[in-house]
Amino acid sequence: MSLTLRPYQPSDAAVITSWLKSEYLMRQWCADRYEHYPVMPEDMNEYYERYIDGQRSHAFTMVDGDDIVGYITLRTPTDDPAEQRLGFVIVDDSKRGRGLGKTLVSMAVKYAFETLGATKVSLGVFENNPSAIHCYEVAGFHRVSRQDTESYECLGETWNCIEMEQHKEL
Repeated sequence: MSLTLRPYQPSDAAVITSWLKSEYLMRQWCADRYEHYPVMPEDMNEYYERYIDGQRSHAFTMVDGDDIVGYITLRTPTDDPAEQRLGFVIVDDSKRGRGLGKTLVSMAVKYAFETLGATKVSLGVFENNPSAIHCYEVAGFHRVSRQDTESYECLGETWNCIEMEQHKEL
């Protein structure tokens, strides 16, 4: 494998949205950021145009040669660029179990630390997504306590988030 992270291109959307095989998986991926299932390529590109500016927010596609195998976003959640936040983490569902998620997350964290100058990278993950939690822990993230738990109403249930972060080693 020759994995690289490159800027997202609108033509990537058809492949990435094809990985969202159910509304449950889609909601684990994006919570309430998309209004309906299925997410179509034009929905993803409209979201990209609206929210990804290349300054405070970035979208990346991980490729293996010419094959699209992952997607992730980084954004500055506050006025302080020292913190970057991961989101929309997904890998090709037909290639799960090969370490692609860990590699994708690790590449984005490296970009945040080395290119964007971050000292902390954070993320939120639903507690009903144990494979993602494991992936983030293997990639070096640890759970942190928050005074208030972030929750979303998804599919008639309340889904709680686990807050995780990783700090740059000095």
